[in-house]
Amino acid sequence: MLFYKYTALGNDYLVLDARKNPLPSKEGIVRVCDRHFGIGSDGLLYGGEREKNCFPLRIFNPDGSEAEKSGNGIRIFARFLWNKRCSRATSLSIRVPSGDVLCSRHAGGTDITTEMGIPQWSSPQLPSPCDQLVELDGQSLELHAVSMGNPHAVLCSPVVGPEAIRHYGPRLENHPLFPQKTNVQLIRVRDRRNIELQIWERGAGYTLASGSSACAAFAVARKLNLCSDRVRLHMPGGSLLVCQDARGMLHQTGPASLLADCRWHDQVA
Repeated sequence: MLFYKYTALGNDYLVLDARKNPLPSKEGIVRVCDRHFGIGSDGLLYGGEREKNCFPLRIFNPDGSEAEKSGNGIRIFARFLWNKRCSRATSLSIRVPSGDVLCSRHAGGTDITTEMGIPQWSSPQLPSPCDQLVELDGQSLELHAVSMGNPHAVLCSPVVGPEAIRHYGPRLENHPLFPQKTNVQLIRVRDRRNIELQIWERGAGYTLASGSSACAAFAVARKLNLCSDRVRLHMPGGSLLVCQDARGMLHQTGPASLLADCRWHDQVA
């Protein structure tokens, strides 16, 4: 079984071509994503068959659970489709459970721009109200929840670092406020055009970068009037540019590139 390993700012995914391969079992996905006993990745992307004017994509976390959306994963899958000449157009549409995403490639580089949707402040995935104080370890934290097609919990802090997100991330991911668990971001607004963040992904843990998390961080900072409508989001794996148009739609620009072709020599089922 041939997997293609791609990266987007250190957020790496395995792509499995649905036209040639069956979907592995949950146990198979966990095994192949394992960094010690498998190929290793932050998740698995499964798709490739065109349906009318779009390409359906299923996104799986390394624990085998299925995700509604991934900004980096969508850019990676778009790059895979162009690499495999599934489309010769400069723009294409990818269908994920949370809706269709328009992707456009930039000539002469690895950057891809995606329409990431309009931030939602009310959803069955989120607590009500979406802005509230949460008690953790005897501390009262100001939490801002938003959906980008998947749930996010954003905390503003004057200092961000991997130790803090590793501490708060798993506690908030599994907090009763979020019935389907949540992604977690710890953010610091450097100025109105630059935001720093650390990320804990639902089903994956500490992550070097995340496209939907970058959008969630931007959406909260914008709602709180802490930033402009065009911001660079800085993560440990690199940065993404996020901007908001007059409709409220978020557009995200960043790289995605192929790392390796990986042939699995064991039974993934």
